[in-house]
Amino acid sequence: MVRTQAVKEAIRETAAREEIPPEKVRAKAWKYADEIAASMSVVTIRIMEVVLAWLWNRIYNGIAVNNIKVVKEVAQENAVVYVPCHRSHIDYLLLSYVLYKNGLMPPHIAAGINLNMPLVGPILRRGGAFFMRRSFKDNPLYATVFNEYMHVMFSRGYSVEYFVEGGRSRTGRMLQPRPGMLSMTVRSFLRDHRKPIVFVPVYIGYEKVMEGRSYLGELRGKKKQKESVFALAKTVRKLSNSFGRVAVNFGEAIPLADVLDNIHSSWREEAYDAEYRPPWLNQAVNELALKVASNINASVAVNPIGITATVLLGTDRLAMDEHQLIRLMDQYAGLLKAYPYAETVTLPEGSGKDWVAYCENMGLVARQPQKLGDIIALEGSNATLMTYYRNNIQHLFALPSLIASLFENKDTLRRERVVFLASVAYPYLQSELFLKYQADEAEPVINDWINVLIEQGLLEELDDDRIGRPEEGTEAMLRLRVLSRFIIQTLERYHIALGILRKYGSGKLSAAELEEQSTLLAERMSILFGLNAPEFFDKSLFRNFIANLQKNGVITTEENG
Repeated sequence: MVRTQAVKEAIRETAAREEIPPEKVRAKAWKYADEIAASMSVVTIRIMEVVLAWLWNRIYNGIAVNNIKVVKEVAQENAVVYVPCHRSHIDYLLLSYVLYKNGLMPPHIAAGINLNMPLVGPILRRGGAFFMRRSFKDNPLYATVFNEYMHVMFSRGYSVEYFVEGGRSRTGRMLQPRPGMLSMTVRSFLRDHRKPIVFVPVYIGYEKVMEGRSYLGELRGKKKQKESVFALAKTVRKLSNSFGRVAVNFGEAIPLADVLDNIHSSWREEAYDAEYRPPWLNQAVNELALKVASNINASVAVNPIGITATVLLGTDRLAMDEHQLIRLMDQYAGLLKAYPYAETVTLPEGSGKDWVAYCENMGLVARQPQKLGDIIALEGSNATLMTYYRNNIQHLFALPSLIASLFENKDTLRRERVVFLASVAYPYLQSELFLKYQADEAEPVINDWINVLIEQGLLEELDDDRIGRPEEGTEAMLRLRVLSRFIIQTLERYHIALGILRKYGSGKLSAAELEEQSTLLAERMSILFGLNAPEFFDKSLFRNFIANLQKNGVITTEENG
């Protein structure tokens, strides 16, 4: 790759700009190539298979693999880009292991340079990892060498894996995709599209993520721990613990050519070199990023931990009578079955009774014995930790929960009013939670959900096209109220930003000031009202909401910002 025309040109430009002899710059380019490149070894992969099989049996109660047929079909004639969600360092190893056990070649994996540690780095490199620096911005020579390495991989048809989120999610939600690797992939494909590229989204779901406790610390302001051999040795001590089951769900494949056809139908007729960036590139990358993220979320594995967390976190005191909790869990699981989000979503086996017992066995809920019936509660740090698992599946309940929230303070509403209000809020939820329906597709889906909620007894159809909530004090009203709380904190966060805008008035705040004010107020509310959701005052979520307000024309920006 150092001998390609693009790298030769970068060497000449760097030598001229920095007044260094070309030979020295060329040596630097070779050094970069050695730092980046994987050195996949079949022997290492076979050894790792044995070691990982032992490891998984020691820490997990099994690995459930769903929809692997998608990969087996697309891998025959395409270069495959695996794009998993990123929840744990285990993700790298787990996906390669699953593919290899199913007769597929493990991919070349983009890994952060921080993982290129003594002892560990060489093993990962032989297992297929190639290493990348956090930023290329101030080093055009490195950027060119890396781009050319990626181009060689794609043009030769190798499978590649990278995480579009950039880093691991500390909150359990899908993070906003970063465009870097996607952009490199698109530009490489434009230069040489003889080998079709297909993206395969992968959802990796843990019942108990290994880094859970350290994520809690980071969300409370603790400094992120730097990866090292010593930190790895500490992790090894946990291997006697049980982390439950893991699900690896493969989502609907995304042919890159189809995305480009949708954005710029004549892309095949144009010529592209290594440096050319067509004016429509950003639009194509953005559409691809959203498609990947929404397809990952459409492949979610619902597990007992997630559904228990969702219901208990929707209660006033994070506690509930055991029998009532079991009934609610069964009913909310019934909602997901009544209107399936996607064919690639998987639901847990068993019933609410089994799930409560499972969570108790995993040490995530506490039982308080009581003569009138035992109470199941979230206590201490588990109350915050369980928001992580709730957030894994929050998007599945987003629309029914949004509809339920409209009846928090209203006995009845006209159906058209329910649809209108839910449609207004939908684009913001879609952007934040990567929901699969486009904004112009939302209205019929909202109507469908209203019908499902009526069928399930959570809402009532009245005369004059009105929809009513159940009577106060009934089991049905409890179900509706708890359902509304699955999404209410997200709506409250939007209300904070809008409230600050209205308080200051038009033309008084910049986007950055609004973001800062919103974050501070949300953090204050979180302390005052004992909210256990760390993402409630996540600055990036406010930034995304403000950007969407601008995009949707709700707010505009003056010349001075």
